[in-house]
Amino acid sequence: MTLIAILDDRVTNRNIFSRLAGTLEDGAEVRTFGDPREALENLARADPDLVITDFKMPHMDGAEFTRRFRDLPNGADVPVIVITVYEDRGFRLRALEAGATDFLQSPVDHQEFITRARNLLKLSKQQRLIKSRALSLEHELAVSEHSRQALLRDSRERLAQVIDTIPAMISATDEAGAYIFVNAYQAHFSGVDPEQCVGSDAAAAFGPAYAARSRALDRLVFEGGEALPAYEEEIIDRAGMPRVFLTTKSPLRDAGNQVVSVLTSAIDITERKHAESRLRHIAHHDQLTQLPNRLLLQQRLQRELARNRRGGRQFALHFIDLDRFKDINDALGHQLGDQLLHAVAGRLRHAVRESDTVARLGGDEFAILQADLREAEDASALARQVIEALSQPFGIEGQTLTLSASVGITLYPADGNALDELLRNADLAMYRAKADGGAAFRFYCADMNQSVREAIRLDADLRQGIAQDQFVLHFQPQVNVETGRIVGMEALLRWQRPGIGLVKPGEFLPIAEETGLIVPINAWVLREACRQGRAWRDRGLMPLRLAINLSPVQFRRQNVFDLVLEVLQETGFDANFLELELTETILMENAETSVRTLRALQELGVTFAIDDFGTGYSSLSYVKNFPVDRLKIDQSFVRNLKTDPSDTAIVRAIINLGHSLGIEVVAEGVETREQFTQLAAEGCDEVQGYLFGPPLIAADFEALIGKGHTLPYLA
Repeated sequence: MTLIAILDDRVTNRNIFSRLAGTLEDGAEVRTFGDPREALENLARADPDLVITDFKMPHMDGAEFTRRFRDLPNGADVPVIVITVYEDRGFRLRALEAGATDFLQSPVDHQEFITRARNLLKLSKQQRLIKSRALSLEHELAVSEHSRQALLRDSRERLAQVIDTIPAMISATDEAGAYIFVNAYQAHFSGVDPEQCVGSDAAAAFGPAYAARSRALDRLVFEGGEALPAYEEEIIDRAGMPRVFLTTKSPLRDAGNQVVSVLTSAIDITERKHAESRLRHIAHHDQLTQLPNRLLLQQRLQRELARNRRGGRQFALHFIDLDRFKDINDALGHQLGDQLLHAVAGRLRHAVRESDTVARLGGDEFAILQADLREAEDASALARQVIEALSQPFGIEGQTLTLSASVGITLYPADGNALDELLRNADLAMYRAKADGGAAFRFYCADMNQSVREAIRLDADLRQGIAQDQFVLHFQPQVNVETGRIVGMEALLRWQRPGIGLVKPGEFLPIAEETGLIVPINAWVLREACRQGRAWRDRGLMPLRLAINLSPVQFRRQNVFDLVLEVLQETGFDANFLELELTETILMENAETSVRTLRALQELGVTFAIDDFGTGYSSLSYVKNFPVDRLKIDQSFVRNLKTDPSDTAIVRAIINLGHSLGIEVVAEGVETREQFTQLAAEGCDEVQGYLFGPPLIAADFEALIGKGHTLPYLA
């Protein structure tokens, strides 16, 4: 049975690699270890076919583990894959010097992992079979009492019985370089009859150059008495096509332990090399447009930096963002959006020279590396050409679409001489072009860094705020219009920022969403709000509906169902009183997955409200198809109810839409008695805002609801 060993001190990684390894071969046994010492002790008594190990672990790293594993009697020929998050080339070299067969960068692409591991597993088994049968042959030769001439006469017949079935080219040559035998696979590959091969060298089958190289390597085996490390070589087949083989050469000895011939085995790895080439292409190119991706752009930038430092030349880096792409993508769908991006890529290719690089960075962002720049005006000319090319109408599926683009330009060496610096400055210039109205280009200038420094400081303080628990929740009541009773509350986040004071979410959530910090922040809000809700219930206060905002980033990056279930079980809060406020973006992104998640949460008892309704897509289809319980009218429409007939019409339409679908409607930002009166007249179900009380800390909110759930002046 095939045995695959997984070594990683992290349980999550062991589970992932164990699951992937289980797909490599039916019936394979997968053993996992968290401690390198335990793994070495176990594998010394086993016979593994493949070992996969992490690099950084307690007690010893992956390189040291590989070195000790190679010293085991059964560890010399087993393929070892080392995986690490480190990008430093030194870690790769240490692993390879220790005897690793392959090296993968984490996070690992699952398909690449499966392809490489499966190929190494196949090679391991083939080489074991070859070695086993070669040892059998060596034993026969060692005990043979026949003369060398007798060996030459009958060796082919005996060897053929052993190795003709192996799917690899197997041959044995004497000290003069003449074949003693070749197996059926090699004879078929070369098209030369085995009988004609015996007694001649490899020139007849593979040409004089191959024969000379093979004889030189055979001499090393005869002189050193040791097998040569496996090496790759290209051999032309009968159809004139190049094939890549992984070749090994091992000594065969007689009874006196003298090397009498060299056993050569060559396994065809052409398909593996093609697969690796395809994986390299996938790793370095955008799959939609086939343009170079961010990784390949960075590599070419590094090469251009090295070349221009020596030659004293300059180049330009252009960052390109499509100004209206998101609107088109949202309105017409991702399929048409993808076609538009493909067309944009084609126009960018035609706008540049062959020496330039066009790359897609992701989404609707592209970049151009403009090499061999003579003067800054050359960069201006290219930017104008790009903007003009992308402003021409696109014909997609019978529709005429128009775009504009914002371009940021940074110059080497004027704007920096390091990769990260140039990338950052080009990005800053692009955002300045977009902030100035778009459809334009801007060169980087130093004052653009001020806003970046402020964002960096805010990001650092936010991280510290998470680590030091600087956040606090406020609660704002939600009131039933008809009864005046408090029926719910919304948990609102505040940040007690040292040296500044209480910060509202609008000032820090955008950077939190951009950096991904919103994920741990949102999780804290959910856990803390449910904990507080359970505490109030335990003190005998009537339970209220608890509304919590959910970020699109949270929904996109984390399994929301698992998080909510975990928090409910941990805090003991009743799911029937939990309401998650979703944005319209959440519902529109990956709608099929979203509806499955919401249905699963609905089965727990959780309800859902659409926040800021009327400011986004406001699509009837998702309101109808998703399990929505409440629509929240954005406060921008409530603010001007008395003075703007359009806002009054919008509010009335939202209320009528909600009621026609059996959905309650909540108005946010209600600050005056007049607004409340008009909302009540329009049939709004619930209201929320400063008219009924500002967001309160937990103790003050408890005092409010402890007096009773009815606001006297509304009863």
